[in-house]
Parts: sequence; structure tokens; C-alpha cells
Amino acid sequence: MKKLYYSIGEVSELTNVEPHVLRYWETIFKELSPRKNRAGNRTYREKDITLILKLKDLIQDNKYSTAGAQKVLEDEKNQIPADNESSEKLPFDAVRDLKEIRRFLLNLSEKL
Repeated sequence: MKKLYYSIGEVSELTNVEPHVLRYWETIFKELSPRKNRAGNRTYREKDITLILKLKDLIQDNKYSTAGAQKVLEDEKNQIPADNESSEKLPFDAVRDLKEIRRFLLNLSEKL
């Protein structure tokens, strides 16, 4: 099910990034600025989650520093993509669906 807004807990579970890391990244990356609801809780949109997945790939998987990751984001922002250029990364919807399938299969295997 597609939602408009996700809580920090949901985003943490979907992306496998701890909430304290998400809050820290907000202070470093101006592109990551989730809105806050009336209660003051962060509400993330899909574009925020896509950015978090990109940051996770750069920082945690490819071992970029936060400064290096910021430079990559700035370079991508200034680059004009070619028409025939395709993204190697899975879209957020696909990642979310695959995680749901994985949870289902893990639960099923535990019952066997």
C-alpha cells in the first residue's frame, strides 16, 4: 500500500537506517528535510526515502564521507541526464515491495 507520509520508524524499517542516523543526516544534507506534523513528528515523503536510500548507498555501502556524499549529490544536481540514460537503482516502490515479500517469506519459513 502506497502512503503519502511515513513516520521516522517506518522509514527506518524500510531503509534499514537507524532513526538517530536519519536525524543526523538532516543536519548535514539540506536536501533531506522532512516536514513535521502538528505534534512535531517527522513525516517523510517518497522523495525523502529515495534520497535516504541514495545516502545509505553512498555512506554506508560505498564508504563515502558525508562531505563526499554531499559532493556527489551536488554533482548529480548540476548534471543534465541524457535521454537514453537509465537508472541502475530500483525505484522506492520496488524496494518496499521486495522488503514486504522478504518479510512474508521469512515468516512463512519460520512456520515450516
